Amino acid sequence: MKKKALFISGGWEGHEPIETSEYISEQITKFDIESQIVIDLEVMSDLDYLKSFDVILPVWTMGKIDDDNWEIKNSKVGNLQEAIHSGVGLAGWHGGMSDAFRDNTNYQFLVGSQFVCHPGNFVDYEVNIIDKQHEIVNGIDDFKVFSEQYFLHIDPSINIIASTKFNKEYHEWIDGVEMPVAYTKTWGSGRIFHCSIGHYMKDFENEHVVKLLVQGINWAVK
Repeated sequence: MKKKALFISGGWEGHEPIETSEYISEQITKFDIESQIVIDLEVMSDLDYLKSFDVILPVWTMGKIDDDNWEIKNSKVGNLQEAIHSGVGLAGWHGGMSDAFRDNTNYQFLVGSQFVCHPGNFVDYEVNIIDKQHEIVNGIDDFKVFSEQYFLHIDPSINIIASTKFNKEYHEWIDGVEMPVAYTKTWGSGRIFHCSIGHYMKDFENEHVVKLLVQGINWAVK
């Protein structure tokens, strides 16, 4: 029986949300996951609809969500939280997941991180595999990438799968700071996976990035 993924795609167009969603939705077919891509946040108002999927992927950089940040019950983010708590997975990449709805702290609490900066913009950096036994990194060794090196504010409860270190070229005070590139966390019965790489389609020319991402999505599906 095939698993079902819901891509909620939109927001800032510079991250190519539709194009990247279509590409990743094709890549995860190898795990017998079929996808639906929607471009309207109103789907988050329907809790039963959200619960009908095995994994939800927010691909919605920045943007606004019309929730009261203090009233979580029956809100869009509240429904997302409840769906994940019930056992639906949550997965995503780059700003599409960790830089969505900047003013909604309930969303940030769920996903486990918030983008704050990418010093130097596009740079060469190394990704180091930390949890070498995790199924998400099966067949993946340390690798190099040319992309935005995300500096995140993170939930201390996350499990770091892969990380990167900053140097002092742009800000000397962050020299040697280690930052998650890929992590997992749980929310009730739900599994959550995030990868900070994936700015646009060109990032997916790196086979290590694609493998890390699709294996992470498959893990979130359970």
